[in-house]
Amino acid sequence: MPDIVEITNLYRSYKNKTILQNITADAKQGDVIALLGKNGAGKTTLLETLLGFAVPEQGEVTLFGTPSTEIDAKEKQRIGFVPQQDELLEQLSASEHLELFGRFQPNWDQTLCDRLCQSWQIPLTTRISKLSVGQRQKLAIILALCHKPQLLILDEPVASLDPIARRLFLTELVNIAADQQSVIIFSSHIVFDMERVASKVWLLKDHQLAWQSELDALKGSVVRLHISASQLLPNPLTFANILRQRVQARNATITVQNWQEAQLAILEQQLQAKIRVERLNLEDIFLEMHEC
Repeated sequence: MPDIVEITNLYRSYKNKTILQNITADAKQGDVIALLGKNGAGKTTLLETLLGFAVPEQGEVTLFGTPSTEIDAKEKQRIGFVPQQDELLEQLSASEHLELFGRFQPNWDQTLCDRLCQSWQIPLTTRISKLSVGQRQKLAIILALCHKPQLLILDEPVASLDPIARRLFLTELVNIAADQQSVIIFSSHIVFDMERVASKVWLLKDHQLAWQSELDALKGSVVRLHISASQLLPNPLTFANILRQRVQARNATITVQNWQEAQLAILEQQLQAKIRVERLNLEDIFLEMHEC
């Protein structure tokens, strides 16, 4: 069985400006992927290309083994998508939109739909054009979740949700992930939320994927070292894989990538120092990797 998502040597540009370069990645059943990057890093461009909304200038993207621009209607039914700006039919009421969408989805879960509508207090009889931004976003999420997609792509899905709705949404993501039959790829500026549910990270930096692997491996790879030496430290410190450093006489704080526990004793001996290793959360890692 092919991977649900395969990206090979993807290149995209806009007005002669490189947006994505040499992107190669894959996603298998059970993967929950946090897509990270600064504003303008190309996250939305990557997701839209992945979905077949744009043709790669170089490289290839396949979904379920088929080029993303060639997937048929049956394969599209296996995909759920929440864009930054919803594409709801404004002349319909919320209930009419849900009923219409559900008719075309053989795996539509009406029980889940009813539960989410009640929990999120969706005004079902109200025309969509009259809904608030947050209510519209909730409705878009319900449409994406309730047909049990094998590929769920979420572009800033919680930006307009209140904390209670956000927690319910994350709970549903955890339930989907626990089933281990789907792939979830989502971007968000609320990195704490992503860390709660993600198993893998795709980190975009300088048009490329600076990291694409397990979240736990990333958290083990990037650490902050607090150094207290018995003598003046070189300034700057010059050993490998330093992302950022601050050296003041006999003390230093440095962030390193590709950390191995075996390095600790070696560095302590080289620097004649005591070193404390601080483990970082995903948000801190993101900031450190972009401020270096």
